[in-house]
Amino acid sequence: MTHDLGEFLRTRRALVRPDDVGLPAGGRRRVPGLRREELAMLAGVSVDYYMRLEQGRTPAVSDAVLDAVARVLRLDETERSHLRNLVRPTPTRRPAPQRVRPGLRRLLEMSGDVPAFVMGRRSDVLAWNPLAGALYGFDDASPEDRNSARHTFLRPEARTFYRDWPAVAADMVAFLRLDAGRYPDDARLAALVGELAVKDETFRRLWAQHRVREKTHGTKLIHHPVVGDLDLDYEALKPAGDPDLTLAVYTARVGSPSEERLKLLASWSASVDA
Repeated sequence: MTHDLGEFLRTRRALVRPDDVGLPAGGRRRVPGLRREELAMLAGVSVDYYMRLEQGRTPAVSDAVLDAVARVLRLDETERSHLRNLVRPTPTRRPAPQRVRPGLRRLLEMSGDVPAFVMGRRSDVLAWNPLAGALYGFDDASPEDRNSARHTFLRPEARTFYRDWPAVAADMVAFLRLDAGRYPDDARLAALVGELAVKDETFRRLWAQHRVREKTHGTKLIHHPVVGDLDLDYEALKPAGDPDLTLAVYTARVGSPSEERLKLLASWSASVDA
């Protein structure tokens, strides 16, 4: 985790140009972005103190110092939260088993006209409705393969299933990075990251960037093998009382070709199951 903290701060420093924070660019620089000395000066701490922070040797660092460093690095709220998690990791504990409560399952069943599913830690897909199963093939996948990260990087068809696969891949890694900051001792997450890093070069490159992102909302551009192209807006909702779960709901704009194709997918799924 100390290594992750140092790498996170170094990669964020590399993204801030001196003129972004009112400093002259100066002469030739060996590394992009801000030097440690410049960041320390702008944050109001000594160079030695900042170096110890990067090395994880300041367990009692104050909120004021973290806020100052975050301000200089221009971190958004998700990145600020990730920084706090890296500096002050939660005490080691075994993650509780992931369960989807009955009320959430009934909500999925009632959302029959739109694809909806519940995702847990490590991007594990825990429950879904029939239309989400028809969209992603959850019903035919093994429990191990019902994992969005594994699907994105290890299934060759994902490169054509997602019409904007590079963006999907980058976001997936950013989600996992955030999860790793929250649960630094999750052995199953570490095993998943190790597997993906060994098997996929793109994952290794993206993981090294230390980008973090929270699941919120957006658009999925999908090419489905049965109904063709789908432009689906999604909302990622956190159920109250279950912060590690995400309810993902996909919708198509009214009157769009994607709405008609989504209806066609529902009809096709019903005929297959009949």
